[in-house]
Amino acid sequence: MLIRFAGLGLGAASFTTIFAASSNNTNVVDPSYDASKFMAEPVTPRSTLIKDKDDMKVKMELFIMKIQAEFCRALENEEDPSKKFFVDRWTRSEGGGGVTCVIQDGKTFEKAGVNVSVVHGVLPVDAVRQMKARGKDLVGKELPFFAAGISSVIHPSNPHVPTVHFNYRYFEVTQENGEKMWWFGGGTDLTPYYLVEEDVRHFHSTLKKACDSHDRGYYQKFKKWCDDYFLVNHRNERRGVGGIFFDDFDGKSSEDCFEFVKSCAESVIPSYVPLVNKHRNDPYTSAERDWQLLRRGRYVEFNLVYDRGTKFGLYTPGARIESILMSLPVYAKWEYMHSPPDGTPEAKLTEILKNPKEWI
Repeated sequence: MLIRFAGLGLGAASFTTIFAASSNNTNVVDPSYDASKFMAEPVTPRSTLIKDKDDMKVKMELFIMKIQAEFCRALENEEDPSKKFFVDRWTRSEGGGGVTCVIQDGKTFEKAGVNVSVVHGVLPVDAVRQMKARGKDLVGKELPFFAAGISSVIHPSNPHVPTVHFNYRYFEVTQENGEKMWWFGGGTDLTPYYLVEEDVRHFHSTLKKACDSHDRGYYQKFKKWCDDYFLVNHRNERRGVGGIFFDDFDGKSSEDCFEFVKSCAESVIPSYVPLVNKHRNDPYTSAERDWQLLRRGRYVEFNLVYDRGTKFGLYTPGARIESILMSLPVYAKWEYMHSPPDGTPEAKLTEILKNPKEWI
C-alpha cells in the first residue's frame, strides 16, 4: 500500500524587514534585532521585541528565527538552484502565529519543512491534563501559556541520505495563583534508511561536542532519553539511530538553559548537512526506494501515535494543522508482514533499531 500525503498548498510570502528604520525615524536599531536575514517577519510586533529585548520570550523567538533561516539556506545549497523554500507566515486568532518553510518535490529533498511557531493564549483542559500526566504540578484547569519553538523534519529523495528531525522550544505557563513556570525542551535525531556507521558516529560526535561544552554528563543522559522516547512501542523498535532528547529542562537559570539550547540548535547544520552532501548523488535501486518508503511508514506511525509535540498541537485551540503535520512525508508505504531477509543491509538496520548501541 502506497500512501501520498497531500501537499500543504503553501504560498510564497513576501519578505519585509520590519526592523528597518522608516524615512521618518533616525533612531539606530539595535543590531541584535536585525531581521534582514530571516525567512519572514517575526511573529511578535517590532515594538514589543525592542521594548522587551531582555525577556526570554523575545530572546527565544529571535533565536529560532535565526536558526530557521540558517538551516533553510544550508539546505537550499544542497538543492537544485531553481528550488527554493516556500515561506508561509501565518497568524493565529487566539494569539501568536508562525513561519512555515517548505520545499516539496525537489531533486535532493522530497519534502523539507522548517517551522517556527510563537503562540500564546489559554491552555485547554486536555493540554493541562497531558502536562500533569508527565509530572507537571500545574494548579488550575485552563491556564495562560506562551510557547515558542522551531521544528524541522527533512525527508530526502535519495534513500542513502538519512532523515533528520530537530525541535527546540521554550514554554511558560501562568498558574491560577500567579506563579509562572518555565522550561525548555528539544533534541535532534537521525533516521537513516541504510546504516553507514561512520555517518552515525559523525552525527553523534557533533551533538556530544555541543553537550560537553555545558556539562559532560548531558550527552549520555540525553542520548538515552532519545533512544527511549523515540520507541515505536507497537513495533518494538526505535524510529532511528537516536541523537539527543530532553524535556522539562529547568534545572539551572533560564539564561544557562537557553545557552545550552542554543548550542544544540547550532549543531544541527554541522551534524547533518555534510551527510546530505556526501550521499545526495549516490545511485540507488527501486528496491532501496521501496525500503525507504516502508521505513517512512514507521516514521508516520510514531509521529501520529506517540509524539508529544503532535499531541500538544492537536489539543491547542486554533491549531494550524498543516504546520503540525508538516513532519509527514509526501510518500510512505506499508506492506503486510514485511520483514527484511537475514544478512541484508535492511536487516542490519532493523537490528540496530531494535537494540540501540553506543556510537562514540
